[in-house]
Amino acid sequence: MKSIFGILLILCSLQINNYAQNEEYQEEPEIFLIDAFCKPDSNRILIITYYSSYPVKSKVVLENKYEFKVSEELTELHKIRIDLSNLSFEDKQVDFVVKSIDSLGNEYTSETFDFDLPFEPNVIGGSNILTLCLFGGAVFLLPNPGLVVQNNKAEWSLTKEIPLLAFRKGYNYASSYISFELSYFNNFENKFNYRLGYKKIWEVKSIEFISAGISGFTNFKNNSGFSPEVTIGLFKLYESFTIYGRYRYNYIFSTDYGIHEFYLGFYSGFFTIYL
Repeated sequence: MKSIFGILLILCSLQINNYAQNEEYQEEPEIFLIDAFCKPDSNRILIITYYSSYPVKSKVVLENKYEFKVSEELTELHKIRIDLSNLSFEDKQVDFVVKSIDSLGNEYTSETFDFDLPFEPNVIGGSNILTLCLFGGAVFLLPNPGLVVQNNKAEWSLTKEIPLLAFRKGYNYASSYISFELSYFNNFENKFNYRLGYKKIWEVKSIEFISAGISGFTNFKNNSGFSPEVTIGLFKLYESFTIYGRYRYNYIFSTDYGIHEFYLGFYSGFFTIYL
């Protein structure tokens, strides 16, 4: 009787072990592509939709260099919208693969798929890199011209804003960002202001965006305060820079009057760290 019980125990153990091994090495999932297209009027938004033969996590990789997470939970239906505005490709036909991870952590790579761009791609290479870097550097260093009004006195000003940290993401812009600014006010007693601020961006179809922000400023002497502001993104330049108009009111802690600022500027995430 004991020997029969022992044989049954051994058989059960072998069956469980065999089942565990089968679970550890699942069959590679099949990827069934449904859509991969970019409409000409979609503001360069790529839409990719596909099914997997069983629930997996997944991501897509464009041209072996741009990787985007699609599904962070196990699922069979996968869909993503990708902004192509700031991506560069060598050809109008773009290749991509789907990388999937099953419930046991095994990773698989699909066959290669492709889609066609309905616009001329941004090709960055050779002398184009140098041109873009030189242009980007020039815009980065170029101050924004403005008008400053205090006690009915108007003067010109120069302001340089540097976006430091940006929080992802709307379709074409960061959802918000933190910036540093240096301002020069001509013929003012306190000519320089140093400013740290937070800006929230809402994308608008008829223009580029509307932004509201708040910042604190100081000249490290006798002037400090805070400033609410509103910005309107007007149009894009070379697909990488946005011309905007801004109004800001500066509340000064040490006085009963403030400063109105109006100016035009360039927005770019060229040297920004994205979180």
